[in-house]
Amino acid sequence: MAHCALEVADIFRTHGPDWRNAQRGHLSLGQLKVMSAIEQCRSAALGGHVLRCEGCGQDQIAYNSCRNRHCPKCQASAAQRWLQARQADLLPVDYYHVVFTLPAPISAIAYCNKAEIYALLFDTAAQTLLTIAADPKHLGASIGATLVLHTWGSALTHHPHVHGIVPGGGLSPDGGRWIACKPGFFLSVRVLSRLFRRRFLEALGQLHRAGRLRFFGEFAALTDARAFAAWLAPLRTCEWVVYAKRPFAGPEAVLAYLSRYTHRVAISNSRLVAMDEQGVTFRWKDYRAKGRTRRKTMTLDADEFMRRFLLHVLPGGFHRIRHYGLLANGNRTANLARIRELLGQEADAVAQIASLDAEPCRSPPTFVCMHCGAAMIVLLTLARGQPIRAPPPQVRAP
Repeated sequence: MAHCALEVADIFRTHGPDWRNAQRGHLSLGQLKVMSAIEQCRSAALGGHVLRCEGCGQDQIAYNSCRNRHCPKCQASAAQRWLQARQADLLPVDYYHVVFTLPAPISAIAYCNKAEIYALLFDTAAQTLLTIAADPKHLGASIGATLVLHTWGSALTHHPHVHGIVPGGGLSPDGGRWIACKPGFFLSVRVLSRLFRRRFLEALGQLHRAGRLRFFGEFAALTDARAFAAWLAPLRTCEWVVYAKRPFAGPEAVLAYLSRYTHRVAISNSRLVAMDEQGVTFRWKDYRAKGRTRRKTMTLDADEFMRRFLLHVLPGGFHRIRHYGLLANGNRTANLARIRELLGQEADAVAQIASLDAEPCRSPPTFVCMHCGAAMIVLLTLARGQPIRAPPPQVRAP
């Protein structure tokens, strides 16, 4: 893998200590942990291995990864492991990509209510899909969906939305047949948008009445029920963005898409251009522009860059990939077996699963030589670096 000239870790190591001191009391423990993990990732602080190539005899030192889900350098292997587990779940049908986006006013209060509003976004988007699909006027079938949360825009702004990967069809109410959607069309996005808006606002009002929402700064007045109701009123009539893309070109395209989206972080190291006295320059995409003018560069002060990056730290234990309906974890295996039987793909599925079970025996080596591509063996394990401690105080005997 090519090494990026500039990394998020370099920005944190250079500007992080002073910024942490300036923001003392304003950064959460989760944000501080993310900064520390990214700074130490693949450095001597986390330990590592001394390796030797079995082919050319070259020695190499490989430091351990932090494996933090917000680290740009640790997502490729995590995505690969997740994809291998999901390959057996693919069905021989068209797959559709649906996106549910929160309006800007709700995104603004979501930052201080991440766990509640992100979970509500997941559940409302899923229930909207399941409800409309089950309606005989639309599809009349039970469907499954995999939803992935993204909280950022291309410029690192706070922009919560979920990407849904949905098989193009579902089981009939009696479970006796597979009902496929129309070619090239999944569900009406206008109908999805209206139901998503109504259900989300109803559930948001319930959270407010239960006292589970917090408001600070310019939104502090929203703690009052009347002020909150007045603030919600315009959101009941504005357009909520829900859209569906064309179906993927086969299961391979679904996996390729998932490998790019499931474990993505706010910004990848490959988008960073420079760090100098002007700030941090990175590439971004302006979706309001057309053609080649979409791709631009932006320069932010280093402090602002770090602030925007840390906007997207998720609450501890929060799952950003979730499965619903036929793909829910509790009954996914049985549902997929039934669907394959109805589609006449049971034998193929069994063969696929068998090949996946045998795959670990043929898995590539953990460490590969960058010079000749041969496997490398571990000669020595390096312990984690320990901070220097002062000697214990000497206590004089009386």
